[in-house]
Amino acid sequence: MSLFSESNRRGLLYLLPLAAIIILLLFVARPRNDSLVFETADAGKDTQEAEKRDTLFRFDPNSVTFEELVQLGLTKRTAASIIKYRTRGKVFSIPEEFAACYGVSDSMYRRLRPYIDIAPEYRAKPLDFAKEDAAKHQHIRYEPFRLDTVTVAYLRTIGFSHRRATAFLRYRDMRGGLRNIEEVDECYVISDAELDTLARYIIFPQSEEPDSGDTLIELNSADSATLRSVYGIGEKSVVDIIEYRRRLGGYCRVEQLAEVKTVMESNYEKILQQIYCDSSVISKIDINFASPQSMAGHPYISDRALRKLLKTRQLKGGWSTIEEMVEDKIFTRDEAERLRPYLRFTNHKE
Repeated sequence: MSLFSESNRRGLLYLLPLAAIIILLLFVARPRNDSLVFETADAGKDTQEAEKRDTLFRFDPNSVTFEELVQLGLTKRTAASIIKYRTRGKVFSIPEEFAACYGVSDSMYRRLRPYIDIAPEYRAKPLDFAKEDAAKHQHIRYEPFRLDTVTVAYLRTIGFSHRRATAFLRYRDMRGGLRNIEEVDECYVISDAELDTLARYIIFPQSEEPDSGDTLIELNSADSATLRSVYGIGEKSVVDIIEYRRRLGGYCRVEQLAEVKTVMESNYEKILQQIYCDSSVISKIDINFASPQSMAGHPYISDRALRKLLKTRQLKGGWSTIEEMVEDKIFTRDEAERLRPYLRFTNHKE
């Protein structure tokens, strides 16, 4: 016996399609989970932002955007504080003021300093003994002072503002000290007129010129402390001189110091009077058998030359003289002459 009558079955046949239509409408009308869409989009943005971040480019702290600051590697919090600093009417007139911003560490500032480019309209005007300050400077009593121990308080007594004095001492400390008037002159907050006056009173550490009778320092064996004792070599130069020595395999002549970027031209001649090279201790490259890794990074072997060297060596086995390498167009004659002291030619035919 059937559970449903004929009329009940007909009713069900009408109700089932209707129920299906209602369920379909409910599904279509259900609100989308927009939060998931936004989260996905935000995740994509974060990924793109992370890829762009930490890219260096020239910027003016007075006009750089929040997004560009983040791209330079600053945290969002630090970037926001810099933008907020500007909205209060503050202006960055010297790069050192950027270093004083909340969240900008000394290491971050050293990394970004070469890329800070303040527009002329924002730059601090060098102190030129302006008319409104002339009377004040006429009454200043200058006395000799040590540059390595001078304080903000003393600099203010000789006409510096607190901001300029702080910026100058920060510059001194970042350079690892100022050891001659040329290095002082490189500080933006010191004008030419002011420098002429201060030069008569500044006492530099080791301000005496090196005596020609002093013991010379051997460049290839000197450690960082010994190099720092050379008049004209600062802390940054010490690091770069040692690193360049490692890449070369040792200095074969003192004139190679001119190739170190942080050795200043104004100090170069003074440094040469205090050092010498023992070229017998330099590491030589066995050009016929040296591995690619041991040659990569040598200052006198370009990537192009290394690729051609390896390819030609594989085909012919090696060389007996550097002149053969010039003939094979591995090196130019100038490149060959610079590299000659660093090469050794073991017989590749044995």
